[in-house]
Amino acid sequence: MDTLYLMNSLWVIIGAVLVIIMIGGFILLETGSTRMKNAGHIAGKTILTFGISSIMFWAAGFGLIFGKGNPLIGLSDFFYSGYDIDGLSLSGAVFFLFQLAFAGISLTIAFGGFAERAKLSAYLVFAVLFSVIVYPPIAHWIWGGGWLSEHGKQDFAGSTVVHLTGATAALSATILLKPRMGKFNKDGSANNLAGHNQVFTALSVLLLWVGWLGFNAGSTLSVEKAFFGFVAINTNLAAAAGTVAAMMITWIKVGKADMPMMLNGAIAGLVAITASCAFVETWAAVLIGFIAGILVFYSIRFFEKIKIDDPIAALSVHGTAGIWGTLSTGFFATKDLATVGKPGLFYGGGLHQLGVQAMGVITCAAFAFIVSFILLAIMKKAMNGLRVTEEEEMIGLDMSEHGSYGYPELVKSEQKLKAQ
Repeated sequence: MDTLYLMNSLWVIIGAVLVIIMIGGFILLETGSTRMKNAGHIAGKTILTFGISSIMFWAAGFGLIFGKGNPLIGLSDFFYSGYDIDGLSLSGAVFFLFQLAFAGISLTIAFGGFAERAKLSAYLVFAVLFSVIVYPPIAHWIWGGGWLSEHGKQDFAGSTVVHLTGATAALSATILLKPRMGKFNKDGSANNLAGHNQVFTALSVLLLWVGWLGFNAGSTLSVEKAFFGFVAINTNLAAAAGTVAAMMITWIKVGKADMPMMLNGAIAGLVAITASCAFVETWAAVLIGFIAGILVFYSIRFFEKIKIDDPIAALSVHGTAGIWGTLSTGFFATKDLATVGKPGLFYGGGLHQLGVQAMGVITCAAFAFIVSFILLAIMKKAMNGLRVTEEEEMIGLDMSEHGSYGYPELVKSEQKLKAQ
């Protein structure tokens, strides 16, 4: 067993751990961005559904993505048992865990469209279906030797595979579940159902930011020439640019430095650079992140205007930024760095790579949305609805779904004050 094999395996297992820690970031993000009465439910179901996703990825997802098959789907390597994989200079078990973490993140993003109004049973059933039917085909098309990889689709760490897939699934759920009670008025105007803890949200962004270094830099799958350092720099600078851009645009357009929007800008920058982090120069990474920070501001307002209730801005942060990040390589991929596909428009590649990227966005988004919508519509009919009752929504999912509050002491104190 050579040294390079061992070092690659060590590096990628560190990346896998960092990506799994991002689940904690999403727990704090979704909890902090929603109301206190749902906090325990949101935190607990995220851990539970990651567990379901892990089991389904072991049983079927890995084989459907990386198994030998055809351009549409893999058909072997189910119930993976730790053996090494041809063509990889690292442990197959490490590669499996790394990819498992990515599948879990995509599912967590999808559940952003369920927040504060879906039954726990809807989460559990969709976790199984998404992990087998929605995510694997798209991952196979791009990363598993499928038809989009044959066209040279560039998506280094998953702006499309992970983020756009999760976001379009979230869109289908948001449409079928309909807005939360009190979100929109009869005249169409929106109310701000503010999250209960901005400190949680800020801490979540820091955890995601750090975890993303494993997400992107770990996707090199190698320590050779320490290229992961370059990928990490691009990732960090894009996040920084997205943070600054979102703060600037809110200050200019609203007149106030909106903290939640700034935090959304940081994640948007991270999502956008995920596709291109290994294919573009550092100055381009800054520009990609900056544009993502501006786009997320307008995207959030667009979805609110058309009465789509997106509690944690998953559609904008992961969807809109994921689209932009995927398309960005069609502009900025360089001749030297484009190890997949061709250089971008600004590096002599013409419109070819941009066309491939656009084709990938359209087909993957359409597949994830349509399949998720059909699955959720069937679930809605079979399960007598996806959504809790109005009374249960008013009480909060902590009590209605679990019989206890995430903040029992605070709730008791509030009840005592009301009694007085």
